[in-house]
Amino acid sequence: MKTNVLLNNGVKMPLLGLGIYAPGEKNEVRNAVSHALELGYRLLDTASIYQNEEEVGQGFKDSGLAREKVFITSKVWRDEQGYVQTLRAYDKSLKRLQTDYIDLYLIHWPVRTGLKETWQALEQLYEEKRVKAIGVSNYYEPHLKELFEYANVIPAVNQFEFSPFLYLPNVVNFCIDHKIQPEGYAPLVRGEKAQHPVLVDIAEKHRKSTYQVLIRWSMQHNVVTIPKSVNPDRIKANFDVWDFQLSPMEMDSLDQLHDGTRVADDPMTYL
Repeated sequence: MKTNVLLNNGVKMPLLGLGIYAPGEKNEVRNAVSHALELGYRLLDTASIYQNEEEVGQGFKDSGLAREKVFITSKVWRDEQGYVQTLRAYDKSLKRLQTDYIDLYLIHWPVRTGLKETWQALEQLYEEKRVKAIGVSNYYEPHLKELFEYANVIPAVNQFEFSPFLYLPNVVNFCIDHKIQPEGYAPLVRGEKAQHPVLVDIAEKHRKSTYQVLIRWSMQHNVVTIPKSVNPDRIKANFDVWDFQLSPMEMDSLDQLHDGTRVADDPMTYL
């Protein structure tokens, strides 16, 4: 299975990465990032609201890897939106990450105020080559259609919640039809479905954990996948998904598990 996807502007993005959430204690995220990079992860997903960009930057520095070897994503938060505010937020993220560019910069949520100006700021950053690619997060079809009315640059990525229990083929297909790479967060549903009998049965057949099956399912839908963890053993297990493949029948049985389970807001409430 390929390890990268090609974005609509020719930039390569890893198919599997480390999702990073708010740290529980000092250096927790720094150590998680350093460990993940040592294991072979090359995609790090953070955001200003997570308040961990400094530790992500430190963890990357600890790795000793060249900057171009690691794909770093960050996001502009709701209260940072607007043209000038977004440019300012980007500069702050750069400073915290201790880098001179971000690979992918996203609008975190489609809030109602200042979206157009925020996207124009992202286009400005892209035109100035200060960011390799720009995109959105938590956008469904109506949000994307509205964006298309004023965008000069089509988003390279749309990141949204994605698991068999929140299987959204319409969103995925709409993105693919418009050459936008889908990226899924919360693939493990925060552990809520770990003992689901369909998952357990498939996991036992492959001698894998149910979490590894969930990650593999997302990847086989060609969706960039970013499971979150700061636990070293889980980080390692979440990356150990390259040596097995789900059959078409197994993929289909997992596709049928959709029950609307969410761990984050429903983007349709942002209309």
